[in-house]
Amino acid sequence: MSLPDNVHVSTHPLLQALISQLRSASTGSNKTRALTASIASILAVEALNHNTFSAVPEGLDVTPLREQYNVAGISPSNVVLVPILRSGLSMIDSFLNVLPFESVPIHYLGLFRDKTTLSPIEYYNKLPVLKDGESIDVAIVLDPVVATGGTASAVIQSLREWGAKKVVFVSIVVSEEGATRAATEWPEGVEIYCAAVDAVISSNGYIIPGVGDIGDRLNHTH
Repeated sequence: MSLPDNVHVSTHPLLQALISQLRSASTGSNKTRALTASIASILAVEALNHNTFSAVPEGLDVTPLREQYNVAGISPSNVVLVPILRSGLSMIDSFLNVLPFESVPIHYLGLFRDKTTLSPIEYYNKLPVLKDGESIDVAIVLDPVVATGGTASAVIQSLREWGAKKVVFVSIVVSEEGATRAATEWPEGVEIYCAAVDAVISSNGYIIPGVGDIGDRLNHTH
């Protein structure tokens, strides 16, 4: 398996065990939500690393023992979360719990895949209009599955045109084809992080062995 340099596949042993549980057809919606959140928490730590962020001094504070210490902040701080509806919603809290900011804007994108052409169709876009000269330092995209890569590529292109300087795309399971397609959409501006890569895509656009339709599994729908 050969992937572009901007695709990062975790080797964390806890992730491998959690992914194995997530793949099981016997895993119900409640457990699927719990597993997705746990996986997303680990991915958040791995994805939000020195490739994108650095610690910066922010003055002094005191501990409960009245001892002075140097406060560390994070740069850049102009960061937004972009969950892809609907399954990306399951990853939001995991990332909010890790990001050391008082508040993080959340902007939603909704896309579905045409069943015949497998092409992405955008049906919801809540990216705010940016003022002239305004930009976003980092857009963190949350989408549990990247299959053909069509949706991921469309999202990356939309965020680039919107004004994002960098996109950190975080997924749980991706296909080799989909990850490559997304990574090459904007090679100098995108980093993709995932927990597992599967080699095969079925004729109807599902990853094999994959995790099935994660949106249906999370929401107990069909």
